[in-house]
Amino acid sequence: RVIFSDEATFHLSGKINRHNVRIWGLQNPCVTLEHVWDSPKVNVFSAISLTKVYGPFFFDENTVTGVTYLRMLQNCLVPQMNGDSGDYNFRQDGAPPHWHLNVRRFLSESLPQRWIGRWPPRSPDLKPCDFSLWGFVEDAVYVPPLPPNLIDLRNRITAAVNSVTKDICHRVWDEFSYRLDVIRAAGRGHIEHL
Repeated sequence: RVIFSDEATFHLSGKINRHNVRIWGLQNPCVTLEHVWDSPKVNVFSAISLTKVYGPFFFDENTVTGVTYLRMLQNCLVPQMNGDSGDYNFRQDGAPPHWHLNVRRFLSESLPQRWIGRWPPRSPDLKPCDFSLWGFVEDAVYVPPLPPNLIDLRNRITAAVNSVTKDICHRVWDEFSYRLDVIRAAGRGHIEHL
């Protein structure tokens, strides 16, 4: 009954920024990553439930703000979720646009007692979008040749998100359940390094 959401930034250069991803390790691998600065990009938002993926929703601005995020919730996501069922809880992360006063007000009015905001700092990452959906989309989008322009990039992202089947959603939830079990076994600590 939980619908998880998140956004990512896809660059024409082949880089994806999942915003809140943390990689844990037992050693410092001393790896450097080269990034193309100012690479053309698109900001995309999706949400995933046990049976479907909502979106993708694209932001035309270079940065997602509380105003643009609120507009997407009001015009796209919440009407779609309500059209499917009124029996769900909506989980967003604690990114600043998600915590904008007007966003919280809107969610409290339209989803009373049914939205989950910030989790405690340094909590284990349990967002299915980060540990599953964005990787699936990335693998489908960045097959050679890379998209030549932002329109093609958006089309590939849309096709990849639309190709997520009910079976894939169920497998994501199986992974989510497994992660919960591992977190319990690890005493509620970080599990990414295991």
